Amino acid sequence: MSRILPIGVLGCSAFAKRSFIQELKNSGLFELKAIASRSISKAEAYAQQFNCDAVGSYEDLLQRTDIEVVYMPLPIGIHTEWLMKALQAGKHVLVEKSFTSNITDTKAILALAKEKSLCVFENFMFPFHSQMTYVQNELANGTIGQLQAVRSSFGFPMFDAADNIRYKKELGGGALLDAGAYTLLAAQLFLGKRLQVVGAVLNNDGHEVDFNDHVLLQNEEGICAQLSFGFNHFYQNNIELWGTTGKMVMKRAFTAAPGFAPTVEIEKPDGITSLQLPADNHFQKLLQQFYRSILEQPDWQFAQIEAQSALISAVFEKANQHS
Repeated sequence: MSRILPIGVLGCSAFAKRSFIQELKNSGLFELKAIASRSISKAEAYAQQFNCDAVGSYEDLLQRTDIEVVYMPLPIGIHTEWLMKALQAGKHVLVEKSFTSNITDTKAILALAKEKSLCVFENFMFPFHSQMTYVQNELANGTIGQLQAVRSSFGFPMFDAADNIRYKKELGGGALLDAGAYTLLAAQLFLGKRLQVVGAVLNNDGHEVDFNDHVLLQNEEGICAQLSFGFNHFYQNNIELWGTTGKMVMKRAFTAAPGFAPTVEIEKPDGITSLQLPADNHFQKLLQQFYRSILEQPDWQFAQIEAQSALISAVFEKANQHS
């Protein structure tokens, strides 16, 4: 690696504090310069923990000339505004998922990034985990025959705080843009980017955002993905691949933390084999790819970002037809 890149954090999210900022510092690729919040006291608390500057506004951080890269763990509802401002300020950006809430905004952001030769990157880590490579290789090697269907579920119980940003419509809340986005990307990884939304049900269960959702996708070969996700569920976090001669299940598909050894279950006519795979750090693998993309190919993830955003918009459109 040629040099360490100076980075600033735009926003003080719980996930950033709990996991991601420390992974940035551990990477050896980025130097944390500052953390910005609209509340200077909150910025100061984070800055003290991570030994960097505290900044009392997002604008002030973007104007700093000693910062080249921005990590943006902001609510989805304000991603478009701050992605555009960060790019206009000449910063590369790693943004939390989902990128935006609609394909129109996504295309405008990608066009600006391309014009300025800047990298934007969506922070989906699970595709970089070694268990995904293992499963894709087993599928390619015919371990379960020809793929016939994909199923994926990602859901979790209610959070204690009623004001959680996931539950706020104006902040880009809802299960589709959160847990659902993982399952949509998983479907594309196994079925390709050209997916048709055959059906979509987004239930709000009395809330202002969708809480209990189901989506049926189909690729050009007719293979379908059945996806379920939500915010008031018994915890599930899996991908199931059903083939002509067997089935593979990733039991912790999306959130295999560093140090956690994930299990892949392979079912064949002669029985079920449960394989414990090595632990891996998908945080660091994503950061390594983001770093390479900044230096070598800023648009490395653009096609995936656009396909994912287009699929999210298509799901919203299909669900609205039936509401």
